[in-house]
Amino acid sequence: ATGENEPGIVKEKPASGRFVEIEGGYMVPYTATIPGTEIQFEMIPVPGGKFMMGSPEDEDDRRDDEGPQFEVSVEPFWMGKHEVTWLEYKKYMQLDKVFKALNGKGLRKVDGDNEIDAVTAPSSLYDASFTYSAGEADDQPAATMTQFAAKQYTKWLSLMAGGFYRLPTEAEWEYACRAGTQTRWSFGDDETELGRYAWFNGNSEGKPQLVGSKEPNPWGLHDMHGNVWEWCLDWYTSDLGSSAVTNPQGAASGSFRVL
Repeated sequence: ATGENEPGIVKEKPASGRFVEIEGGYMVPYTATIPGTEIQFEMIPVPGGKFMMGSPEDEDDRRDDEGPQFEVSVEPFWMGKHEVTWLEYKKYMQLDKVFKALNGKGLRKVDGDNEIDAVTAPSSLYDASFTYSAGEADDQPAATMTQFAAKQYTKWLSLMAGGFYRLPTEAEWEYACRAGTQTRWSFGDDETELGRYAWFNGNSEGKPQLVGSKEPNPWGLHDMHGNVWEWCLDWYTSDLGSSAVTNPQGAASGSFRVL
């Protein structure tokens, strides 16, 4: 849809800045505000296209389950400019305290008569001591939630902010990370350049760093190399196939989700 009031879509071609041409308009970066707060997040348009998914057999750090490469097509989509921050995620986490208080007082219990109307709330962080020992600054990436909790956050955000938000598929994430490049990293093959684009063991002091403080990749996305692991939508599988496919999403079920 390309309605005039739809966030991130304009009818006329922008004179400057990032944009992605689609049927009936242009996708552009947009900033949304979580209602009832001053908390904002920015979404960046990612063009559709094709890429070779997985790692080449001659890459030194190729995982055994990442080959052989095969061609994947991806439709245009928006992606967060950087990881979800504690400032954003803690607003959602406040619901956990509300539901615990209600449960402690025996109020609003879910049973067979009302479960169809039940509202989900975030689970507690599975290792809060580790999380907060690593820092909980507003602009640090939110971390140590389960994939289920991350997925519920996107549902909450969709209801609060309007529109439809979800975790990216593994194919979308890798495509966005590569950003149209075929080099080892999105900035090239020169390892000495890592410090300009990524947080890693050599410069992170072993903890998450502020989002967006390194240079973005060619599509305007920050922190696609390093900082924290990022959840994807898919169940993990060691075999996504080997023939051309559109946005594969792994197995229908499984034991592990993709990071």
